Formats: sequence, structure tokens, C-alpha cells
Amino acid sequence: MTNVTQILSQIEQGDPSAAEQLLPLVYDELRKLAAARLALEKPGQTLQATALVNEAYIRLVGAENPQQWDSRGHFFAAAAEAMRRILVEQARRKKTLRSGGGRQRISLSVVEPESSPGEVDLLGLDEALDKLATSHPRKAQLVKLRYFAGLTIAQAAETLKIATSTADADWTYAKGWLRLELEKNR
Repeated sequence: MTNVTQILSQIEQGDPSAAEQLLPLVYDELRKLAAARLALEKPGQTLQATALVNEAYIRLVGAENPQQWDSRGHFFAAAAEAMRRILVEQARRKKTLRSGGGRQRISLSVVEPESSPGEVDLLGLDEALDKLATSHPRKAQLVKLRYFAGLTIAQAAETLKIATSTADADWTYAKGWLRLELEKNR
């Protein structure tokens, strides 16, 4: 059992000092995941990787929110889900009229194409993932692990306890399904 798994077990048992021990062990990896995820966001993103990690960590080990994790992989899957929810909440906040959601930011220095290949409509993706989860929950979970946690096919397969070939087939299906769903809702 790794140190992370042991500390997660202590957190489950209510040890208040365990959460303090966990952060230094997982911070760097969570920060890399957050930075990679934020790099895919549209220009003008105000949330920094450090803030995203801190918010996700608080949601995961907060005193009012006790959770149980089976393993290190399960913890990182939960962290990916927490980051996804934070980003979706922020996108929704930005979209409200109070936050200027009806306005469009225009760069005066450089005329840029409307959309770059790496940009994804986060709210559209969230809605599409919810739809996918109703009929194919494992495939939706795989997308979350790959897209939001940055896991490889092998790592996601291990976390989901499925064969790598199954994960690869699910990934191919989910990407195509999501692409069609996002294009349909444009």
C-alpha cells in the first residue's frame, strides 16, 4: 500500500492530520493535471492551476464532505471530476449576464480565427458528457479520466478495472459520439 493510499485510509477514518500529510504528496501531480487541463481552455481563462488544485483539494478532503477512496487511482479520478465541476461552474458563471456573458471579447492587437482546434465549449462538453453517461456511464467516466485528469489509456483502464483494449475501444467510440453531439448543438 502506497503512502497516498495509507493517508487516504486515515482520512476516511477521521484523522484530522492526515489531510495535511496528503497535500504535499499529491500536489505536484494535481498541479500538472490542472495546468494541462487549463492549457486546453479558451483564451482569457482567469483561473490559475494553483487555484484550481486548491479548490478541488478542498472539495475532496473538506471536513464537511467526508469521502472514501479505494486507491490512489480512485482519488485522482475524484480529483479530475472535482476539477471538471469547478471549470463548468466557472464557465456558467462567466456566461451569466451579470458577468458579461452576452459580451464577446475581441482582441485588438491580433485578429484570431474564431476557434482553434484545441478549444472546446466546456458547457457543451459537460452537457454531452451527461447525455453519454445516461447510456454509457463507463465511456463517460473514461472521457473524464482522459480529458480532465490527463490519464493515459492504460492508466484509465487500470482505474476503471477494464482491459486496455476495452478502454481503447470505449475511447474511440466516446470521442466520435461526443464530436457528433457537440457539432449537432453548435
